[in-house]
Amino acid sequence: MSFNSQYLADVFDKVCTRNPNEPEFHQAVEEVLKSLTPVVEKRLDIVKSGVIDRIVEPERQILFRVSWVDDKGEVQVNRGFRIQFNSAIGPYKGGLRLHPSVNASILKFLGFEQIFKNSLTGLPIGGGKGGADFDPKGKSDLEVMRFCQSFMTELAKHIGADTDVPAGDIGTGAREIGYMYGQYKRLRNEYTGVLTGKGLSYGGSLARTEATGYGLCYFSEKMLNDKNSSFKGKTVVVSGSGNVAIHATAKATDLGATVIAVSDSSGYVVDMNGIDAKILNQIKTIERLRISEYAKRVSSAKYTEDCKGIWQQKCDIALPCATQNEIDQESAEILVRNGVLAVAEGANMPSTPEAIAVFLKNGVLFGPGKAANAGGVATSALEMSQNSARLSWTFEEVDTKLKNIMVNIYQSAAKAAQDYGAEGNLVVGANIAGFLKVAEAMMAHGISY
Repeated sequence: MSFNSQYLADVFDKVCTRNPNEPEFHQAVEEVLKSLTPVVEKRLDIVKSGVIDRIVEPERQILFRVSWVDDKGEVQVNRGFRIQFNSAIGPYKGGLRLHPSVNASILKFLGFEQIFKNSLTGLPIGGGKGGADFDPKGKSDLEVMRFCQSFMTELAKHIGADTDVPAGDIGTGAREIGYMYGQYKRLRNEYTGVLTGKGLSYGGSLARTEATGYGLCYFSEKMLNDKNSSFKGKTVVVSGSGNVAIHATAKATDLGATVIAVSDSSGYVVDMNGIDAKILNQIKTIERLRISEYAKRVSSAKYTEDCKGIWQQKCDIALPCATQNEIDQESAEILVRNGVLAVAEGANMPSTPEAIAVFLKNGVLFGPGKAANAGGVATSALEMSQNSARLSWTFEEVDTKLKNIMVNIYQSAAKAAQDYGAEGNLVVGANIAGFLKVAEAMMAHGISY
């Protein structure tokens, strides 16, 4: 689909020229800019202020070397990153991804998406992202500790509770956050809420672990309710088997659905009796084994190699929770032929633009990631609030706040879509609703922002 606005087309061309060989970043920017056509037609003040020209450029990009020593006594070198994209409505907020695929393009796409996701929560947090091309898989605890301490030795110079508050992401769980926080505290001699996703014994929030998966289901349930439907009695396919997928599986089951398939990078398992989230958590989180192990322990489950094949499984609701661009046009068409009613993204940008077009054309309810998976960062912001006030809320208190936030995100996206002539299109609605709040703040701050 081409741009309907020459101004937006020119902005996108400039992004591609300035950031060559960064396809993921280009994809994220293109989707948002195309959604903003009705905004630039109505809001000439936004165009004149140069907000759109500015918002596609990170405020700060930090690249640094991370040297650490492995268990053999050999020196290893990785690249560390922090993209501080936009602080118009609050301190930078976004995860730290540890994975061999990490590069500037992926982190800029994630950081750009984070601006609008964080805005949609209604909480005062800006957008950022970071990480390193380090792979925690197969590393000993001591190796992970040495890496995290070296990584934080540099990162600590650029973050702070009122400046930039990183969180976990792929490859960065409670273990990694603990090592990073310990190093930050050692370096800065202060006990502050500079990282979220911390352990409960040192400032973490109850329900943070469950938040993204639970929030995905709260958003999806509201989206279904608006069409007189719900999770009850539905079959669900969840890609991935990490933190988001595990807790989405648990909450979808609580809401009356049967989750029939989950996956990892090696393949997927199908169990028509329903995936047991507790067994899944034991295998993937505690024992750190491959998804094939699930089929060995549960007799009714069947394992199949090739994770992409999961989308051939017939289901009512699809929750992609693995990685970017995992659902392409072909997979989307298979899901539609098999009668899928709703797709909601638990991962960041897991559907290609072509796949999204297929879903929207065929009337499939579609919840974009920046709205549907915002529960994690929303609860991180709640953790920040508890840290600042030196309080600890109960699981029920946090879960109630999370559910309200996800319902409000859905309503904001749906209303923005309706107000700007795209009723029912939550991709357009989420982009516009998230953008407008940031745009107003940027204009209020003057053109230095």
